Amino acid sequence: MARLSLARRAALALLGERRRRDARARDLLRGAGALDKLDERDRGLATRLVLGATAAEGALDAMVDAHLRRGAHLEPRVRDALRLAAYELAYLGTRSDVAVSQGVELVRSVAPRATGLANAVLRRVAEGDVAAVAAARERVATGDFDVRDLVIVGALPEWLAERALASLGAGRAAAWACSALEPAAPWAAVSRARRTEDEALALLADAGCEPEVGPLPGSARLGAPSRLAPSGLVERVVAIPCDLAAQEVALACAPAPGERVLEVGQGRGTKTLLLQNAALAAGGPCEVTAVEVSPRKSELAARRMEVAGVAGHVRCVCADGRALPADLGAFDLVFLDAPCSGTGTLARHPEIAWSLEPSAPADLAALQAELLAAASAHVAAAGRLVYATCSVLAEENEAVVDAFLASPAGASFSLERAGLTEVPGGSDTHFHALLRRR
Repeated sequence: MARLSLARRAALALLGERRRRDARARDLLRGAGALDKLDERDRGLATRLVLGATAAEGALDAMVDAHLRRGAHLEPRVRDALRLAAYELAYLGTRSDVAVSQGVELVRSVAPRATGLANAVLRRVAEGDVAAVAAARERVATGDFDVRDLVIVGALPEWLAERALASLGAGRAAAWACSALEPAAPWAAVSRARRTEDEALALLADAGCEPEVGPLPGSARLGAPSRLAPSGLVERVVAIPCDLAAQEVALACAPAPGERVLEVGQGRGTKTLLLQNAALAAGGPCEVTAVEVSPRKSELAARRMEVAGVAGHVRCVCADGRALPADLGAFDLVFLDAPCSGTGTLARHPEIAWSLEPSAPADLAALQAELLAAASAHVAAAGRLVYATCSVLAEENEAVVDAFLASPAGASFSLERAGLTEVPGGSDTHFHALLRRR
Protein backbone atom coordinates (compact mmCIF):
# COMPACT_ATOMS: atom_id res chain seq x y z
CA MET A 1 0.00 0.00 0.00
CA ALA A 2 1.45 3.37 -1.08
CA ARG A 3 1.54 6.31 1.29
CA LEU A 4 -0.68 9.21 0.25
CA SER A 5 1.31 12.41 -0.25
CA LEU A 6 0.55 15.43 1.91
CA ALA A 7 0.01 17.62 -1.16
CA ARG A 8 -2.66 15.33 -2.62
CA ARG A 9 -4.35 14.89 0.75
CA ALA A 10 -4.54 18.67 1.13
CA ALA A 11 -5.84 19.06 -2.44
CA LEU A 12 -8.63 16.56 -1.80
CA ALA A 13 -9.69 18.35 1.38
CA LEU A 14 -9.75 21.71 -0.41
CA LEU A 15 -11.64 20.38 -3.43
CA GLY A 16 -14.25 18.90 -1.11
CA GLU A 17 -14.55 22.16 0.82
CA ARG A 18 -14.97 24.08 -2.42
CA ARG A 19 -17.79 21.75 -3.49
CA ARG A 20 -19.61 21.93 -0.16
CA ARG A 21 -19.34 25.71 0.14
CA ASP A 22 -19.69 26.44 -3.59
CA ALA A 23 -16.63 28.63 -3.11
CA ARG A 24 -14.23 30.08 -5.64
CA ALA A 25 -11.08 27.99 -5.72
CA ARG A 26 -8.64 30.91 -5.57
CA ASP A 27 -10.48 32.54 -2.66
CA LEU A 28 -10.40 29.23 -0.82
CA LEU A 29 -6.70 28.72 -1.48
CA ARG A 30 -5.79 32.19 -0.17
CA GLY A 31 -7.14 31.36 3.26
CA ALA A 32 -6.25 27.68 3.35
CA GLY A 33 -4.50 26.84 6.62
CA ALA A 34 -3.84 23.33 5.28
CA LEU A 35 -1.41 24.78 2.73
CA ASP A 36 0.59 26.58 5.42
CA LYS A 37 1.71 23.21 6.75
CA LEU A 38 3.23 22.19 3.41
CA ASP A 39 6.65 23.01 2.04
CA GLU A 40 6.82 25.20 -1.07
CA ARG A 41 6.94 22.30 -3.53
CA ASP A 42 3.96 20.49 -2.00
CA ARG A 43 2.03 23.74 -1.72
CA GLY A 44 2.59 24.33 -5.42
CA LEU A 45 1.38 20.84 -6.35
CA ALA A 46 -1.72 21.07 -4.16
CA THR A 47 -2.58 24.46 -5.63
CA ARG A 48 -2.12 23.22 -9.21
CA LEU A 49 -4.27 20.17 -8.54
CA VAL A 50 -7.14 22.15 -7.01
CA LEU A 51 -7.18 24.80 -9.72
CA GLY A 52 -6.76 22.27 -12.52
CA ALA A 53 -9.43 19.86 -11.30
CA THR A 54 -11.79 22.83 -10.93
CA ALA A 55 -11.07 24.22 -14.40
CA ALA A 56 -11.44 20.81 -16.07
CA GLU A 57 -14.34 19.59 -13.94
CA GLY A 58 -16.81 18.72 -16.69
CA ALA A 59 -14.19 17.09 -18.90
CA LEU A 60 -12.84 15.02 -16.01
CA ASP A 61 -16.32 13.85 -15.06
CA ALA A 62 -16.93 12.73 -18.64
CA MET A 63 -13.56 10.94 -18.65
CA VAL A 64 -14.32 9.09 -15.42
CA ASP A 65 -17.95 8.32 -16.27
CA ALA A 66 -16.92 6.74 -19.57
CA HIS A 67 -15.20 3.99 -17.56
CA LEU A 68 -18.06 3.29 -15.13
CA ARG A 69 -20.88 0.81 -15.52
CA ARG A 70 -24.05 2.36 -16.90
CA GLY A 71 -26.10 3.87 -14.07
CA ALA A 72 -23.23 3.77 -11.57
CA HIS A 73 -23.30 6.53 -8.95
CA LEU A 74 -20.20 7.95 -7.29
CA GLU A 75 -20.26 9.35 -3.78
CA PRO A 76 -19.16 13.04 -4.03
CA ARG A 77 -15.90 12.54 -2.12
CA VAL A 78 -14.96 9.64 -4.39
CA ARG A 79 -15.68 11.78 -7.44
CA ASP A 80 -13.46 14.54 -6.02
CA ALA A 81 -10.61 12.06 -5.61
CA LEU A 82 -11.04 10.63 -9.11
CA ARG A 83 -11.13 14.12 -10.63
CA LEU A 84 -7.81 14.95 -9.00
CA ALA A 85 -6.17 11.74 -10.12
CA ALA A 86 -7.57 11.92 -13.66
CA TYR A 87 -6.39 15.52 -13.98
CA GLU A 88 -2.91 14.56 -12.83
CA LEU A 89 -2.78 11.66 -15.27
CA ALA A 90 -4.15 13.41 -18.34
CA TYR A 91 -2.93 16.97 -17.95
CA LEU A 92 0.06 17.14 -15.60
CA GLY A 93 2.05 14.31 -17.11
CA THR A 94 2.72 12.56 -13.80
CA ARG A 95 4.01 9.00 -14.27
CA SER A 96 1.02 6.72 -14.67
CA ASP A 97 2.02 4.27 -11.96
CA VAL A 98 2.47 7.11 -9.46
CA ALA A 99 -0.75 8.94 -10.38
CA VAL A 100 -2.84 5.74 -10.35
CA SER A 101 -1.38 4.59 -7.05
CA GLN A 102 -1.90 7.99 -5.42
CA GLY A 103 -5.40 8.22 -6.87
CA VAL A 104 -6.32 4.89 -5.35
CA GLU A 105 -5.00 6.09 -1.99
CA LEU A 106 -7.04 9.28 -2.30
CA VAL A 107 -10.17 7.18 -2.74
CA ARG A 108 -9.13 4.84 0.06
CA SER A 109 -8.87 7.84 2.41
CA VAL A 110 -12.58 8.66 1.96
CA ALA A 111 -14.20 5.35 0.89
CA PRO A 112 -12.05 2.22 1.41
CA ARG A 113 -14.61 -0.02 -0.29
CA ALA A 114 -14.26 1.93 -3.54
CA THR A 115 -10.53 1.32 -4.02
CA GLY A 116 -11.09 -1.49 -6.52
CA LEU A 117 -13.33 0.71 -8.64
CA ALA A 118 -10.79 3.54 -8.44
CA ASN A 119 -7.97 1.28 -9.56
CA ALA A 120 -9.98 0.04 -12.57
CA VAL A 121 -11.15 3.51 -13.65
CA LEU A 122 -7.76 5.16 -13.31
CA ARG A 123 -5.96 2.40 -15.18
CA ARG A 124 -8.37 2.89 -18.08
CA VAL A 125 -7.74 6.64 -17.98
CA ALA A 126 -4.01 5.93 -18.07
CA GLU A 127 -4.36 3.45 -20.95
CA GLY A 128 -6.66 5.52 -23.17
CA ASP A 129 -7.31 9.10 -22.17
CA VAL A 130 -3.71 10.10 -21.55
CA ALA A 131 -2.79 9.13 -25.11
CA ALA A 132 -5.87 10.95 -26.47
CA VAL A 133 -4.82 14.19 -24.77
CA ALA A 134 -1.25 13.84 -26.02
CA ALA A 135 -2.45 13.24 -29.59
CA ALA A 136 -4.77 16.25 -29.47
CA ARG A 137 -1.93 18.43 -28.19
CA GLU A 138 0.25 17.30 -31.07
CA ARG A 139 -2.42 18.13 -33.66
CA VAL A 140 -2.96 21.57 -32.12
CA ALA A 141 0.78 22.21 -32.05
CA THR A 142 1.10 21.40 -35.77
CA GLY A 143 -1.99 23.44 -36.71
CA ASP A 144 -3.84 20.43 -38.12
CA PHE A 145 -6.70 20.30 -35.61
CA ASP A 146 -10.44 20.62 -35.28
CA VAL A 147 -12.69 21.92 -32.54
CA ARG A 148 -12.71 18.57 -30.76
CA ASP A 149 -8.96 18.85 -30.26
CA LEU A 150 -9.45 22.25 -28.62
CA VAL A 151 -12.06 20.67 -26.35
CA ILE A 152 -9.57 18.00 -25.28
CA VAL A 153 -6.44 20.13 -24.78
CA GLY A 154 -8.29 22.83 -22.84
CA ALA A 155 -10.75 20.49 -21.07
CA LEU A 156 -13.48 22.80 -22.40
CA PRO A 157 -17.21 22.56 -23.12
CA GLU A 158 -17.66 21.96 -26.85
CA TRP A 159 -19.99 24.94 -27.37
CA LEU A 160 -17.40 27.29 -25.87
CA ALA A 161 -14.56 25.90 -27.98
CA GLU A 162 -16.71 26.27 -31.11
CA ARG A 163 -17.51 29.92 -30.41
CA ALA A 164 -13.93 30.75 -29.48
CA LEU A 165 -12.68 29.20 -32.72
CA ALA A 166 -15.20 31.22 -34.73
CA SER A 167 -14.28 34.41 -32.86
CA LEU A 168 -10.50 34.07 -32.69
CA GLY A 169 -9.48 32.08 -35.74
CA ALA A 170 -7.36 28.96 -35.60
CA GLY A 171 -4.07 30.37 -34.28
CA ARG A 172 -5.46 32.44 -31.44
CA ALA A 173 -8.02 29.80 -30.51
CA ALA A 174 -5.25 27.21 -30.22
CA ALA A 175 -3.20 29.46 -27.93
CA TRP A 176 -6.30 30.25 -25.85
CA ALA A 177 -7.22 26.57 -25.40
CA CYS A 178 -3.65 25.55 -24.58
CA SER A 179 -3.42 28.20 -21.87
CA ALA A 180 -6.77 27.35 -20.24
CA LEU A 181 -5.25 24.91 -17.74
CA GLU A 182 -1.92 26.67 -17.26
CA PRO A 183 -1.21 28.58 -14.03
CA ALA A 184 -2.05 32.28 -14.21
CA ALA A 185 1.08 34.36 -14.70
CA PRO A 186 2.08 36.10 -11.43
CA TRP A 187 1.84 39.72 -12.57
CA ALA A 188 1.23 42.83 -10.50
CA ALA A 189 1.22 46.57 -11.00
CA VAL A 190 2.92 48.85 -8.52
CA SER A 191 0.93 51.81 -7.22
CA ARG A 192 2.45 55.21 -8.00
CA ALA A 193 0.30 57.38 -5.72
CA ARG A 194 2.42 57.31 -2.55
CA ARG A 195 5.82 56.18 -3.80
CA THR A 196 7.95 55.82 -6.91
CA GLU A 197 8.05 52.66 -8.97
CA ASP A 198 11.56 51.90 -7.72
CA GLU A 199 10.45 52.29 -4.09
CA ALA A 200 7.52 49.93 -4.61
CA LEU A 201 9.72 47.36 -6.34
CA ALA A 202 12.16 47.57 -3.44
CA LEU A 203 9.36 46.81 -0.98
CA LEU A 204 8.36 43.79 -3.06
CA ALA A 205 11.97 42.61 -3.10
CA ASP A 206 12.31 43.08 0.65
CA ALA A 207 9.19 40.91 1.10
CA GLY A 208 10.87 38.10 -0.86
CA CYS A 209 8.51 38.34 -3.87
CA GLU A 210 11.45 38.45 -6.31
CA PRO A 211 9.97 41.10 -8.66
CA GLU A 212 11.20 41.52 -12.22
CA VAL A 213 10.31 44.63 -14.19
CA GLY A 214 7.70 43.79 -16.82
CA PRO A 215 7.09 45.03 -20.37
CA LEU A 216 4.48 47.65 -19.36
CA PRO A 217 5.17 50.75 -17.23
CA GLY A 218 4.71 49.86 -13.56
CA SER A 219 4.33 46.13 -14.21
CA ALA A 220 6.25 43.44 -12.34
CA ARG A 221 6.42 39.68 -12.62
CA LEU A 222 6.77 38.00 -9.23
CA GLY A 223 9.23 35.14 -9.01
CA ALA A 224 7.84 34.13 -5.61
CA PRO A 225 4.15 35.12 -5.75
CA SER A 226 3.23 33.05 -2.66
CA ARG A 227 5.06 35.63 -0.55
CA LEU A 228 2.87 38.52 -1.68
CA ALA A 229 -0.23 37.76 0.42
CA PRO A 230 1.57 37.54 3.80
CA SER A 231 3.61 40.67 3.02
CA GLY A 232 0.66 43.05 3.50
CA LEU A 233 1.65 44.94 0.35
CA VAL A 234 -1.69 44.21 -1.33
CA GLU A 235 -3.69 45.55 1.61
CA ARG A 236 -1.45 48.65 1.66
CA VAL A 237 -1.96 49.01 -2.13
CA VAL A 238 1.74 48.97 -2.81
CA ALA A 239 1.10 46.12 -5.26
CA ILE A 240 -2.03 45.56 -7.34
CA PRO A 241 -2.32 41.91 -8.43
CA CYS A 242 -3.58 41.90 -12.02
CA ASP A 243 -2.60 40.46 -15.36
CA LEU A 244 -0.85 42.46 -18.04
CA ALA A 245 -4.01 42.57 -20.16
CA ALA A 246 -5.86 44.59 -17.51
CA GLN A 247 -2.90 46.95 -17.24
CA GLU A 248 -2.77 47.35 -21.01
CA VAL A 249 -6.44 48.32 -21.19
CA ALA A 250 -5.96 51.06 -18.57
CA LEU A 251 -2.92 52.38 -20.45
CA ALA A 252 -4.91 52.34 -23.69
CA CYS A 253 -7.44 54.70 -22.09
CA ALA A 254 -4.57 57.21 -21.74
CA PRO A 255 -6.16 59.40 -19.05
CA ALA A 256 -4.36 62.74 -18.91
CA PRO A 257 -3.60 64.62 -15.69
CA GLY A 258 -6.66 66.59 -14.60
CA GLU A 259 -9.02 64.97 -17.11
CA ARG A 260 -12.55 64.17 -15.98
CA VAL A 261 -13.01 60.40 -16.19
CA LEU A 262 -16.19 58.36 -15.74
CA GLU A 263 -15.61 54.69 -14.96
CA VAL A 264 -18.66 52.43 -15.24
CA GLY A 265 -18.25 49.02 -13.61
CA GLN A 266 -15.73 49.85 -10.91
CA GLY A 267 -15.90 46.53 -9.06
CA ARG A 268 -13.39 46.60 -6.20
CA GLY A 269 -11.40 49.37 -7.84
CA THR A 270 -8.50 47.64 -9.59
CA LYS A 271 -9.01 49.45 -12.90
CA THR A 272 -9.59 52.72 -11.01
CA LEU A 273 -6.11 52.38 -9.52
CA LEU A 274 -4.65 51.44 -12.90
CA LEU A 275 -6.27 54.50 -14.53
CA GLN A 276 -4.76 56.72 -11.83
CA ASN A 277 -1.41 54.99 -12.33
CA ALA A 278 -1.53 55.84 -16.04
CA ALA A 279 -2.41 59.48 -15.34
CA LEU A 280 0.25 59.81 -12.63
CA ALA A 281 2.86 58.44 -15.03
CA ALA A 282 1.84 61.23 -17.41
CA GLY A 283 2.31 63.89 -14.76
CA GLY A 284 -0.55 63.93 -12.26
CA PRO A 285 -3.84 62.38 -11.16
CA CYS A 286 -7.03 62.44 -13.18
CA GLU A 287 -10.43 63.13 -11.62
CA VAL A 288 -12.44 59.90 -11.58
CA THR A 289 -16.10 59.33 -10.90
CA ALA A 290 -16.44 55.56 -10.51
CA VAL A 291 -19.85 53.87 -10.71
CA GLU A 292 -20.55 50.41 -9.27
CA VAL A 293 -23.95 48.73 -8.86
CA SER A 294 -22.96 46.61 -5.83
CA PRO A 295 -22.99 48.62 -2.56
CA ARG A 296 -20.51 46.22 -0.99
CA LYS A 297 -18.02 46.50 -3.85
CA SER A 298 -18.43 50.27 -3.99
CA GLU A 299 -17.64 50.54 -0.27
CA LEU A 300 -14.62 48.26 -0.64
CA ALA A 301 -13.36 50.31 -3.57
CA ALA A 302 -13.77 53.57 -1.63
CA ARG A 303 -11.72 52.19 1.27
CA ARG A 304 -9.10 50.97 -1.18
CA MET A 305 -8.82 54.45 -2.70
CA GLU A 306 -8.23 55.88 0.80
CA VAL A 307 -5.43 53.43 1.50
CA ALA A 308 -3.90 54.03 -1.93
CA GLY A 309 -3.82 57.77 -1.37
CA VAL A 310 -6.06 58.74 -4.32
CA ALA A 311 -9.39 59.25 -2.54
CA GLY A 312 -9.18 63.02 -3.14
CA HIS A 313 -9.27 62.33 -6.87
CA VAL A 314 -11.84 59.49 -6.96
CA ARG A 315 -15.55 59.71 -6.20
CA CYS A 316 -17.21 56.32 -5.76
CA VAL A 317 -20.90 56.25 -6.72
CA CYS A 318 -23.22 53.29 -6.15
CA ALA A 319 -25.61 53.21 -9.10
CA ASP A 320 -26.87 51.03 -11.95
CA GLY A 321 -24.79 51.75 -15.04
CA ARG A 322 -27.90 51.43 -17.21
CA ALA A 323 -29.52 54.36 -15.40
CA LEU A 324 -26.68 56.73 -14.57
CA PRO A 325 -27.52 59.81 -12.47
CA ALA A 326 -28.37 62.73 -14.76
CA ASP A 327 -26.24 65.14 -12.74
CA LEU A 328 -22.99 63.31 -13.46
CA GLY A 329 -22.37 65.64 -16.40
CA ALA A 330 -19.98 65.15 -19.31
CA PHE A 331 -16.49 63.63 -19.20
CA ASP A 332 -13.34 63.74 -21.28
CA LEU A 333 -13.05 59.95 -20.98
CA VAL A 334 -15.78 57.41 -20.28
CA PHE A 335 -14.50 53.91 -19.55
CA LEU A 336 -16.99 51.03 -19.50
CA ASP A 337 -15.51 47.88 -17.97
CA ALA A 338 -18.45 45.75 -18.98
CA PRO A 339 -19.66 42.62 -17.17
CA CYS A 340 -18.83 39.70 -19.42
CA SER A 341 -18.35 35.94 -19.65
CA GLY A 342 -14.72 36.20 -18.51
CA THR A 343 -13.62 33.72 -21.19
CA GLY A 344 -10.34 35.59 -21.58
CA THR A 345 -9.42 34.83 -17.95
CA LEU A 346 -9.80 31.05 -17.69
CA ALA A 347 -6.36 30.58 -16.14
CA ARG A 348 -7.15 33.11 -13.40
CA HIS A 349 -10.79 32.06 -12.82
CA PRO A 350 -11.01 28.26 -13.18
CA GLU A 351 -14.75 28.02 -12.47
CA ILE A 352 -15.73 29.95 -15.60
CA ALA A 353 -15.69 27.38 -18.40
CA TRP A 354 -18.00 24.82 -16.80
CA SER A 355 -20.27 27.27 -14.99
CA LEU A 356 -21.24 29.23 -18.11
CA GLU A 357 -24.44 28.35 -19.94
CA PRO A 358 -24.41 28.55 -23.76
CA SER A 359 -27.01 31.32 -23.54
CA ALA A 360 -24.84 33.47 -21.25
CA PRO A 361 -22.86 35.41 -23.91
CA ALA A 362 -26.06 36.52 -25.70
CA ASP A 363 -27.66 37.56 -22.41
CA LEU A 364 -24.52 39.48 -21.47
CA ALA A 365 -24.35 41.14 -24.90
CA ALA A 366 -27.83 42.58 -24.34
CA LEU A 367 -26.72 44.02 -20.98
CA GLN A 368 -23.47 45.31 -22.48
CA ALA A 369 -25.42 47.15 -25.19
CA GLU A 370 -27.59 48.88 -22.58
CA LEU A 371 -24.56 49.91 -20.54
CA LEU A 372 -22.70 51.20 -23.58
CA ALA A 373 -25.64 53.34 -24.70
CA ALA A 374 -26.05 54.80 -21.21
CA ALA A 375 -22.33 55.50 -20.80
CA SER A 376 -22.06 57.16 -24.20
CA ALA A 377 -24.50 59.89 -23.16
CA HIS A 378 -21.86 61.25 -20.75
CA VAL A 379 -19.03 61.68 -23.27
CA ALA A 380 -18.12 65.32 -23.87
CA ALA A 381 -17.67 66.77 -27.35
CA ALA A 382 -14.48 65.28 -28.86
CA GLY A 383 -14.28 63.03 -25.79
CA ARG A 384 -13.31 59.36 -25.73
CA LEU A 385 -15.39 56.28 -24.98
CA VAL A 386 -13.59 53.02 -24.19
CA TYR A 387 -15.54 49.77 -24.11
CA ALA A 388 -13.70 46.82 -22.52
CA THR A 389 -14.37 43.18 -21.65
CA CYS A 390 -12.28 40.21 -20.59
CA SER A 391 -14.06 37.95 -23.10
CA VAL A 392 -12.67 36.36 -26.26
CA LEU A 393 -16.09 35.97 -27.86
CA ALA A 394 -16.99 38.25 -30.78
CA GLU A 395 -20.65 38.44 -29.75
CA GLU A 396 -19.58 40.30 -26.59
CA ASN A 397 -16.90 42.36 -28.29
CA GLU A 398 -16.97 43.46 -31.94
CA ALA A 399 -20.66 42.67 -32.34
CA VAL A 400 -21.62 44.92 -29.41
CA VAL A 401 -19.50 47.79 -30.73
CA ASP A 402 -20.83 47.42 -34.28
CA ALA A 403 -24.44 47.40 -33.05
CA PHE A 404 -23.77 50.51 -30.96
CA LEU A 405 -22.26 52.41 -33.89
CA ALA A 406 -25.30 51.51 -36.00
CA SER A 407 -27.71 52.76 -33.31
CA PRO A 408 -28.95 56.31 -32.65
CA ALA A 409 -26.81 56.44 -29.47
CA GLY A 410 -23.68 55.71 -31.48
CA ALA A 411 -24.41 57.95 -34.44
CA SER A 412 -22.08 60.72 -33.23
CA PHE A 413 -19.15 58.37 -32.53
CA SER A 414 -16.38 57.03 -34.74
CA LEU A 415 -14.27 53.96 -34.04
CA GLU A 416 -10.55 54.64 -33.72
CA ARG A 417 -9.37 51.13 -32.85
CA ALA A 418 -10.62 47.82 -31.50
CA GLY A 419 -9.10 44.44 -30.75
CA LEU A 420 -7.78 41.96 -28.24
CA THR A 421 -4.77 42.72 -26.06
CA GLU A 422 -1.42 41.54 -27.37
CA VAL A 423 0.87 41.53 -24.33
CA PRO A 424 3.88 39.15 -24.21
CA GLY A 425 3.79 36.97 -21.10
CA GLY A 426 0.20 37.75 -20.14
CA SER A 427 -2.11 34.85 -19.38
CA ASP A 428 -5.35 36.83 -19.71
CA THR A 429 -6.95 38.27 -22.82
CA HIS A 430 -8.99 41.48 -22.82
CA PHE A 431 -10.83 43.33 -25.57
CA HIS A 432 -11.13 47.07 -25.85
CA ALA A 433 -12.54 49.50 -28.37
CA LEU A 434 -11.72 53.21 -28.44
CA LEU A 435 -14.41 55.47 -29.85
CA ARG A 436 -14.49 59.26 -30.12
CA ARG A 437 -17.43 61.62 -30.19
CA ARG A 438 -17.36 63.73 -33.32
